[in-house]
Amino acid sequence: MQLQRLYQQNRAGPRPGLRTLLQLFMLLASAASLVLVADNDTGVRLSQATINELGRTYGEPARRRLAAWQRLLTDLADADETTQLREVNRFFNQVRFLDDIAHWKKTDYWATPVEFLVTNGGDCEDFSIAKYYTLRELGVPIDRMSIAYVKAISLNQAHMVLTYYPQPDAIPLVLDNLIPDIKPASQRPDLVHVYSFNGDNLWLSKKGRRADLVGSPDRLKPWVQVQSRINQQHD
Repeated sequence: MQLQRLYQQNRAGPRPGLRTLLQLFMLLASAASLVLVADNDTGVRLSQATINELGRTYGEPARRRLAAWQRLLTDLADADETTQLREVNRFFNQVRFLDDIAHWKKTDYWATPVEFLVTNGGDCEDFSIAKYYTLRELGVPIDRMSIAYVKAISLNQAHMVLTYYPQPDAIPLVLDNLIPDIKPASQRPDLVHVYSFNGDNLWLSKKGRRADLVGSPDRLKPWVQVQSRINQQHD
């Protein structure tokens, strides 16, 4: 009940404080296990054997989605970052949006990119995580990216997007599953940024940008769990 109350307050209520947000995320524990892949896979780069095995388990459409993801990684390997951002955003925005309750039968579940693709569905954090890990695999520096917790004003609920900083002090670009276009945060008045994080840091946000550094993302349990489940796939 405590989890449900916190979750509903953050989805529909006024902008929450950091303490409440951290309480929320510490309570949102993932319970499902990772889709296992071969020992020589990295969680993003998959062997053909793994793709085939997951296809046998989840069906031919799932196999095709994973194969298309791997082709995307190959095709974009030498592309400039603008192209990588555009194509990765376009690719994942084709996946179905599904609420966690409907999809996973859980109040909140942060899926790995493999889980997201084989089930062809997820919600805002799953889109953001898949884009983050794919762009990281393509060589986009971690310090240029953050997953941002925002309030979507038009929906009156919590939302997550991936933000990209071409320079440290720049207004970030927003990769969002709600719209197809990548726009600067200054052109998204419908999003109120609360905080953001990546593999290294956790920040409070002001006017769409990372502002006050408040610590490590290890304080966000669901994020730690997703990273751990993906990292377990490394050889």
